[in-house]
Amino acid sequence: MKKYFTAIILLLTTITAFAQAKQTITKSSVKFQIKNLGVTIEGGFGGVKGDILFDPQHIDASNIGVFIDTKTINTDNDTRDNHLRSDSYFDAEKYPAITMKSVSFRHKSGDNYSGIFSLTIKDKTNQVELPFTYAETGNTAASKGTLKIKRTDYGVGGKSLVMSNDVTITIEVDTSKGDISK
Repeated sequence: MKKYFTAIILLLTTITAFAQAKQTITKSSVKFQIKNLGVTIEGGFGGVKGDILFDPQHIDASNIGVFIDTKTINTDNDTRDNHLRSDSYFDAEKYPAITMKSVSFRHKSGDNYSGIFSLTIKDKTNQVELPFTYAETGNTAASKGTLKIKRTDYGVGGKSLVMSNDVTITIEVDTSKGDISK
């Protein structure tokens, strides 16, 4: 019995040693660019929340899940923002969040990584690749990545002869490490 107890304690100690520190989002930015009538429209979202457990030393055990509040869309034009919240675009009342959930990660070189994420907008989910940088300084980390998606893959905006189908999204997240048990 004593052998089993010792083995269990040793196993729990090993698991705890490799447990990742939960990272708290301290600052975030989700910005997008799309061409409409030949003009680049820029905007962004606030309200980014989620769970980030990313450890470059244990990349296979890393996990990221975030959601973005669709009601926080901001293009510095209230009329356009209200239109983008409507059912023709993000339908913010029915679909209050855009979600991203990690599927896998790979280390490219230095501070450069790539993640495969399940991106869900308006109940439509597709896997996307997000190349990003991740740099730690003490108990804080900064990440930045850019990806392109097709808005019609998510039912945003319908068909248009004047609005591009391609959207460029830049995500920046600063985190601080904390105790995973919190």
